[in-house]
Amino acid sequence: MPTAIAVTSPDLVLPPHDRQTPPAVVQPLGTLESSLAGMHALIEQHGYVISLYPSSAESAVTHRLHTVRSVLESDRIALLGIDLPPLGIALLAQQLRQLSVCDFSPGVLASAARLLAHYIYAGALLGSVAKLDRVPVSLKSHAKSWVPGAQFAVLANPRPELIRVGQDELPGPEFGTRLLSAAGQPPSDWVTSTLAPAWQVQGVATVPLPEESVRWWGTSRLVEFAAGLYDVSVLYQLVSSVRRDECRWCGLELIGDRCGFCAAPLTPSSAQELPATVVRAASSVRALPRGAT
Repeated sequence: MPTAIAVTSPDLVLPPHDRQTPPAVVQPLGTLESSLAGMHALIEQHGYVISLYPSSAESAVTHRLHTVRSVLESDRIALLGIDLPPLGIALLAQQLRQLSVCDFSPGVLASAARLLAHYIYAGALLGSVAKLDRVPVSLKSHAKSWVPGAQFAVLANPRPELIRVGQDELPGPEFGTRLLSAAGQPPSDWVTSTLAPAWQVQGVATVPLPEESVRWWGTSRLVEFAAGLYDVSVLYQLVSSVRRDECRWCGLELIGDRCGFCAAPLTPSSAQELPATVVRAASSVRALPRGAT
């Protein structure tokens, strides 16, 4: 069975691309007892569990996840706090689900989350940035947000950007992506009619807005979007091109500079060789022309 991929709420479970993509599971559940039973069943069935949660998640959620792992005394649960907006996390979970049926070990799959997150363009169209505290906002933009009808396009990842819609363009990916759009209130077609063509995406899918999005972006007047790699062969190429190491603490394979399961860092001698490897992998993806994989 493939490694299980878990998210913190049902609205972060995106529809699969195909029949081969396994579903995601939700953890934690409503009570500690049900969370323990559910996680134990996942370990028994899948062997390993990779649980993604927003770095902005409420402390009760993260506390329960860590409590479950502690009570079960299991080294087969990876708890990964991800610094992405909600829709970006849903997209990352979908990518890991796609890769879970490939020949990657659980350790490589878990540590690949940080690499894949770098290639996700996550942002939102906002009617106000007055309460936005997760992306740097100038005083001038704060003042303009009170102007009736003002709209802002904000990019939270991979690098913060904020523009006034109609005055500037939001920088997008230089490789082929698929765009997800989730509308709040009031609805707007700017993401699908303007942003998608400008970014030359290879497809657009409309999904429900995650419940956490309103709190994350500081307003209900939003349309959240996330664009990322979607072809499993390209995702596989990206992850497989990075050098693999063995965790000195738990023995699992990993890529990057930290184990996804035990969080142990690589030794300095191993980590020194990592940047060039990551750059080579990144270059191979950036070399993809717009609109093609």
